[in-house]
Amino acid sequence: MLEVHLPDGNVKSYDIAITPMDVAADIGAGLAKATLAAQIDGQTVGFDAPLPTEGSVNLRLLTNKDKEALGVMRHSCAHIMARAVMRLFDGVQLAFGPTIEGGFYYDFDLEHKLTAEDFPAIEAEMKKIIKENEPFERIEESREGALAVVKDIDQHYKIEHIETGLSGHDTLSFYRQGEFIDLCRGPHVPRPKSIGAYKLLSVAGAYWKGSSDNKQLQRVYATAFFNKDDLAAHLEKLEEAKRRDHRTLGKQLELFAINPLVGQGLILWLPKGAVVRQQLTDFVSEQLKKHEYESVYTPNIGKVDLYKTSGHYPYYKESQFPPIHVSDDEEYLLKPMNCPHHIMIYKNRPRSYRELPVRLSEFGTVYRYEQSGELNGMTRVRGFCQDDAHIFCMEEQVEEEFRKCIEMTQYVLNSLGLTDYRVRLGFRDPDNGKYVGNSKVWDRAEQSLVSVCKNMGIDAVAEAGEAAFYGPKADFVVNDCLGREWQLGTVQLDYNLPSTERFALEYVGADNQMHRPVMIHRAPFGSLERFMGVLIEHFAGAFPLWLAPEQVRVLVVSQKFEEYARKVEAELKQAGFRVKGDYRPEKIGSKIRDAQLELIPYMFVIGGREMETESVAVRDRIDGDLGSMKVAEAIDKLKQEVAERKVRQVFTGSAGLGTAATGTTDEY
Repeated sequence: MLEVHLPDGNVKSYDIAITPMDVAADIGAGLAKATLAAQIDGQTVGFDAPLPTEGSVNLRLLTNKDKEALGVMRHSCAHIMARAVMRLFDGVQLAFGPTIEGGFYYDFDLEHKLTAEDFPAIEAEMKKIIKENEPFERIEESREGALAVVKDIDQHYKIEHIETGLSGHDTLSFYRQGEFIDLCRGPHVPRPKSIGAYKLLSVAGAYWKGSSDNKQLQRVYATAFFNKDDLAAHLEKLEEAKRRDHRTLGKQLELFAINPLVGQGLILWLPKGAVVRQQLTDFVSEQLKKHEYESVYTPNIGKVDLYKTSGHYPYYKESQFPPIHVSDDEEYLLKPMNCPHHIMIYKNRPRSYRELPVRLSEFGTVYRYEQSGELNGMTRVRGFCQDDAHIFCMEEQVEEEFRKCIEMTQYVLNSLGLTDYRVRLGFRDPDNGKYVGNSKVWDRAEQSLVSVCKNMGIDAVAEAGEAAFYGPKADFVVNDCLGREWQLGTVQLDYNLPSTERFALEYVGADNQMHRPVMIHRAPFGSLERFMGVLIEHFAGAFPLWLAPEQVRVLVVSQKFEEYARKVEAELKQAGFRVKGDYRPEKIGSKIRDAQLELIPYMFVIGGREMETESVAVRDRIDGDLGSMKVAEAIDKLKQEVAERKVRQVFTGSAGLGTAATGTTDEY
């Protein structure tokens, strides 16, 4: 007998083999018609997945009102897109077609070079397939049977994947729809009629299995929704994201550059961008001083042996630059992490419990060899600076120190107007072999994180498999003004790197015996490059006054007022503001427009009246004309805004440069 527990508290019992669809039909014909998929004990499955024949399960039936069903539908739409491409072009070889945040993609190998001009034809063919409304049929095969299927349909990438990537699977599944069949673990919706609206978005190159050693394929990105209104809203959101793309704004506002001669993924901070970076680092440095951190500096390379001891090599070998061979017995590595260097600073001399916690901080540059296809402006790079710090403390100090790190990260994000975030607890996956250390130590560390968040009133969600290899962590996942998620600040708890098996860190306790400290890794920004990219897009390039590269621009109505205007400019500089003067023989309207397009927070306009009264006409980028003020009064107003680090406005709606508004992979 099987007991099925439903979300409303009802329990149904069955003594025969059933599926979620059978349960839906048992409840009512309307629900059976609306059911697209299900969740069994929290795991999303197909509508036709077999339930256990005994015991009890928690069952949730998914309809088009559930976000989990949207992912299942998009996965089905990916198959329909692949089927349409195969109908339109000869010799198509299929790779992978998973769902991703906001949609899905499919990788193809075919002679025809796909472009956006092909999208209408593909979408039209998809429409025909959806209208045919043929069901998605799941087929399970043995390894030998699966190989026979993919060889029969002559799909080379599927053959290779079964022979290599799926070598540990005895049974594999396919999904068939009409003449189309694909190796896939699912799940899928019953029929394609639930796909209300879809749109092909772009095409890009992508290497088979992400390796540049393999052939480059054609990746088609797309999205789908249950209705046209949701699709239209999503497309508008994508257009707004394009308008505030940090790569475009970074170039237009002269914030950063990437030069192919320097190298992909290596950021050149231009003078204006460097101003913003310096303001951010000064801001964090104030907090570090307040919380009694000690600044350190470490080299950009280290011996490979150092990272072997820490475990970063070989755990992250694939994402590191190749070692630098100096001699037969000596190799160096571009620094992938700061923590091993900070550990060696701690270990530089004997430590006593009286000086713990030891808090070491550094704005340290690290290097990761990201694949070229994964690089993205400032948000995915090969060299980046972390606002890194490591705390060495006694175990009884862990919760207090962890709480302080959480509070600092919250303060930093809130000060920049990034107030919409969630805390994700990254825990160990017991079935994954990448995690080092004793399971009891892991349990103790994870419980400490849960306790801290609970005591702080933080509704943190734990996710297995998201921990660092050495310990659990709390990641701050920030929603920007467009609702996009970015993983920024992080705080990590580490019992393993100080252990005997790693660096054998010690301190002399009050009992005059040697004890093992606990490490906390923390970085409120995470990566300065990534953080800067997010800020550019969040503010659409219009930084708050305290961060703006140029805070004030002095404008003259005519050149005869230049002498007085230069005096005002000098007073602003003396007061510590970043200011420039526009003394060109242009009309004042043109100068104001230029300053507005360059997103300058304030303009001080000077004409005859202002010169006579030793005042300025203040113009705000947000509120427009604020009227005439004495120079000292205007400077005091700006000083107060800077001192309070006000974030007066986040651009929304159709914001962009020079405009303002108020205010999981499902494949094998």
